[in-house]
Amino acid sequence: MTNLFTCLLTVTLLALASSIASAHDPSSLQDFCVAVNNSNSAVFVNGKFCKDPKLTTTDDFFFPGLDIPRSTSNQVGSNVTLIDVDKFPGLNTLGIALARVDYAPYGLNPPHIHPRATEIQTVIEGTLLVGFVTSNPDNRFITKVLNKGDVFVFPMGLIHFQFNIGETNALAFSSLSSQNPGVITIANATFGSNPPINPDVLAKAFQLDKNVVNYLQQKF
Repeated sequence: MTNLFTCLLTVTLLALASSIASAHDPSSLQDFCVAVNNSNSAVFVNGKFCKDPKLTTTDDFFFPGLDIPRSTSNQVGSNVTLIDVDKFPGLNTLGIALARVDYAPYGLNPPHIHPRATEIQTVIEGTLLVGFVTSNPDNRFITKVLNKGDVFVFPMGLIHFQFNIGETNALAFSSLSSQNPGVITIANATFGSNPPINPDVLAKAFQLDKNVVNYLQQKF
């Protein structure tokens, strides 16, 4: 009887230890997920509902057309074609996304962050100046000039950019470690929020004249 009790106790403790060791929260796949007690009001999930595996087809795991150049006729001279779970259902639960980034001569992918993903980028054509800034208090600027075939990684959540410093078009492909990496373009989010952030707050934060802040808010 004693041996049986000891055996059961040992198994129980091991099970508890295993449960504690493996417990963790899932990665967030959206900006927020406010809890509700009423299941009838629960519309969103942290990710996507899954298709019955028996009903999947080849097309669920296929996405064409990334060989086609995108237009860079905009203010910043770049175009990001993000292939995330919304465009490619087969990515659901796999923790990965892909982006094609086209750059006009001197085109810029402006400073931005991916709140849910690390990005690794490969230059296919052209020459890019890239960089990211570490978190407070150091705010260290890590930068590099990349040429065809070079690879650079941007850690999750850090401000980063890419700038085409060549006189010809540039092309890069990026992989991101989330099916829904998200993107926050710093200037757009700060000066183009809806509703606008109080100009006094931005003027003090950026040490700018309030008239300049008002101009930037109208521009974005």
